[in-house]
Amino acid sequence: MTDELAIDVKGMTKRFGKLTAVDHVDLQVRKGEVCGFLGPNGSGKTTFIRMLCGLLRADEGSGQCLGHDVIKDSETIKRQVGYMTQKFSFWEDLTIEENLDFVARMYSLKNRRETVKQSLERLGLSARKDQLAGQLSGGWKQRLALAACLIHEPQLLLLDEPTAGVDPIARRDFWKEIHQLAGQGLTFLIATHYMDEAERCHRLAFIANGKLLTVGTVSDVVENSHLTTWAVDGPDLLQLADKLQALPGVEQAVPFGGILHISGPDQAALEQAIAPFRTSQYHWKQVPAGLEDVFIHLMEQTKGAPSK
Repeated sequence: MTDELAIDVKGMTKRFGKLTAVDHVDLQVRKGEVCGFLGPNGSGKTTFIRMLCGLLRADEGSGQCLGHDVIKDSETIKRQVGYMTQKFSFWEDLTIEENLDFVARMYSLKNRRETVKQSLERLGLSARKDQLAGQLSGGWKQRLALAACLIHEPQLLLLDEPTAGVDPIARRDFWKEIHQLAGQGLTFLIATHYMDEAERCHRLAFIANGKLLTVGTVSDVVENSHLTTWAVDGPDLLQLADKLQALPGVEQAVPFGGILHISGPDQAALEQAIAPFRTSQYHWKQVPAGLEDVFIHLMEQTKGAPSK
């Protein structure tokens, strides 16, 4: 990874009528970096990604993507970016090989047959090349989609929730491939809902209601949340959670297996709230806030924000 930027944009904004889907977002991603893009459904992740790769034109904003003007040079950017959509978007009545050949034709690639062959080998698809795409499992569809994204040798991959509906083993293999490619200098912006995937990223960007809330490494994001978290175990934890959730200073009371995580941004107010419940029947321990605690905290901050 270098200090050279693959993405360097400011004020990126997209409106659909009265709705501001992306609201003056600034983002920088270094070359060779894996940047996780987190946020709830409807937060603006997909819209932002589509603006970066030239599928949507920003209403406001400026900057560069792979050294090209993000507004004026969208056609050039398209040829240097691989975009993997949320929904499997290939032809289900074509084989894996036929799908990749079609994509290669779209990019007018030279030595097309050899390029397709190499793509099949790189993603371990050669043995299945004659299988219809519609017959593939979620994990194999994911591999096909990634192979198609890579076939024109892009410098940047924009992946929109690429592991949705994929089993844990396929997810693990997918992320191993991502980091191998990043080690070769490829840059990634990956929208995800999974906290374990977010922790695999070099840096994270949180977005909600179209606004960027925080950017940084996992440790940076957790530290900057200034969140205090206690873990408690004991009897009737769901009832305890209901009681605590209603108290000032308690922002969240969330079950994690057989314990509760009780969190809030004001340490003194939180400790005052839990003090009456620190009895012998419960075991309390202050723990570092986790990424999921912080994600919920950031989402809580946006509740009640006026929609546009």
